[in-house]
Amino acid sequence: MQPVVPFVGLTGGMGAGKSTALKALEELGAQVLSTDAVVHELYGESQVKDAVVERWGAEVAPGGVVDRAAIAAKAFAGGEQERKWLEGLLWPLVGARMGTWLEHARALRPAPRAAVAEVPLLFEAGMEAGFDATIAVIAQEDTRRARAATRGHALAEERASRQLSQEEKAARASFAIHNDGSEADLRRELADVLAKLSR
Repeated sequence: MQPVVPFVGLTGGMGAGKSTALKALEELGAQVLSTDAVVHELYGESQVKDAVVERWGAEVAPGGVVDRAAIAAKAFAGGEQERKWLEGLLWPLVGARMGTWLEHARALRPAPRAAVAEVPLLFEAGMEAGFDATIAVIAQEDTRRARAATRGHALAEERASRQLSQEEKAARASFAIHNDGSEADLRRELADVLAKLSR
């Protein structure tokens, strides 16, 4: 009988190294999904594009292409109501995509070591109950600040988006992975997590 592939949620603060961890998990034999990439795809679909334009005007989709920075500005500057509206639009669609992807991952032969979905707001969205296990990637504040800056972000954006602190994410996760060393160190820690999950 084929083992059931564990469904794992991966999260962490800005600049902690979630994307690097996701790539390492894929190299270690997991099937992976980035919910950020799913959201990016959804913004390209008329259902979502039309809804945000109707809500916030044509300036959020110049030339018919959704501008994610403009959406973020409207959702976070507009207060709780606007943010909740956007979450109400996107999260059910992301959840449905994730469900389809998980079915596909669990049908693969040979079975992957795990099915790992990167969900930046995993705990904030109350999604942890849907996973068999969760991993929080954390890093020192100065390391995160430097990484975020290279991508044109500021950690202030994280606070604006109402993310939980790293410490809270680490406390709630099944596994907390410290990512202050090399990629090889990160990979070793993640390999250890995959080994524990398959026991």
